[in-house]
Amino acid sequence: MNKKFLCIVPARQGSKGIKNKNIVKLNKLPLLAWTIKSAKKSKYIKEIIVSTDSKKIANIAKKYGGKIPFLRPKKYSTDKASSFDVLKHAINFFKSKKINYDYVVMLEPTSPLRSHKDIDFCLKKVLKDKIDTIVGVSKVVDQHPLFLYSINKKNILVPYVKQKKKLYIRRQDINPLYYLEGSVYVSKISTLLKEKTWYHKKTQPYIVDQWKALEIDDTQDLQLAEFYIKKIKK
Repeated sequence: MNKKFLCIVPARQGSKGIKNKNIVKLNKLPLLAWTIKSAKKSKYIKEIIVSTDSKKIANIAKKYGGKIPFLRPKKYSTDKASSFDVLKHAINFFKSKKINYDYVVMLEPTSPLRSHKDIDFCLKKVLKDKIDTIVGVSKVVDQHPLFLYSINKKNILVPYVKQKKKLYIRRQDINPLYYLEGSVYVSKISTLLKEKTWYHKKTQPYIVDQWKALEIDDTQDLQLAEFYIKKIKK
């Protein structure tokens, strides 16, 4: 039996760091288009649903191959609305049409450097290994807690992580840590609806290269993403 993937690209209007962030131009294309283009190359994704509250974003999404079966209600388009709220709305919309899916895939427009290979690696893995949930993570390097300091009231640097011995710490000796980088999210729909979060006892990681993990929050991120697109991304 073939499993069905519901691919959701959340792209509401309004943003704080960059005006109209989801459709701002990145290397001559709207930011949203990079995610749609990657999803279209997936072997497993049949349709890309863009969940937006904006007719302007909807029209741009359609131009690049996104489907707009609904406009997202305002109550799911505020700063307080969670990604779970957005996905649950989409899942329930299709259930009301008697269209059921096995897995949900969330691809955020703010991660334009992920490729279809990243997406398909995760989708293939959940099918092969019968995984409940897999999310993108990237390795913490410069900002590992062992290298962080706070400043006390006497204006003295204080190690954030207290250690019994004051030792010189070599990067190769520390236990690796990972942060949630947000480029790929995949889950069984039944699991997501039950847990109401991507992160639970059965969540597995997909380790993403640091350059691909770049998330667009400000104009500096856009400039860096454009550099990677021109110099690195194939």
